[in-house]
Amino acid sequence: MKLAILELLDRAAREGREVVLVTDLASGAQAVIEGGARVAGDLVLSDDVVSSAETAQATRENRHVETGEGAFFLQVYGPALRMIVVGAVHIAQALVPMARLAGFDVTLIDPRTAFATPERFPETRILTEWAETVLPGLAPDSRTAVITLTHDPKLDEPALAAALRSPAFYIGALGSRRSAVSRNKRLARLGFSDAEIGRIHGPVGLPLGAVTPAEIAVAILAEAVKVLRTGSLMSTVSVCYS
Repeated sequence: MKLAILELLDRAAREGREVVLVTDLASGAQAVIEGGARVAGDLVLSDDVVSSAETAQATRENRHVETGEGAFFLQVYGPALRMIVVGAVHIAQALVPMARLAGFDVTLIDPRTAFATPERFPETRILTEWAETVLPGLAPDSRTAVITLTHDPKLDEPALAAALRSPAFYIGALGSRRSAVSRNKRLARLGFSDAEIGRIHGPVGLPLGAVTPAEIAVAILAEAVKVLRTGSLMSTVSVCYS
């Protein structure tokens, strides 16, 4: 790989941009595509390869492509998948390792130091400050999921407000439908629109009939992955306040 391409891939990751590296499997020649156009490299790209690169970027999946010009391997580069979990609860103890296995870089936030401990969450980045203080600094992007699990408005709602001000691809909140309606009213009083509040998935998780903390964690992770891969799942809670 040429130094110029390597530097571009590194810069894209640091700046939160997604690009696609195209490699000609016969010659080894490479090019980088961003926004549907070649931005680096000496490889001549056909419309078919560029279209396949756009699809790879949209699905965030590497792929092998064969066209009339040859065989190519497309690799998607960009910011890492992240999950920010607010609340060092039992569900989080199951969710955190599951999310890591699914490829998420996980950060746990909870100011309650009796719960947010390395013993309960080994090999996990733990921040024992209030979410509204640290979450903006974590800068959730379009590859970040933010999930609140404390069921305590003074812990969850400032985190949700910070998440709604970000482009996080998934925002989930633990709680019943009744508590979600009350929460949404409070967020509306903070100035958030119905469309903004509608980004919150709550009750969080796919409706699997989950009961145990581990089952609920499976449902949450499944919903986050579904939104990541399809972008089509709508919030399960109405933001109607009547």
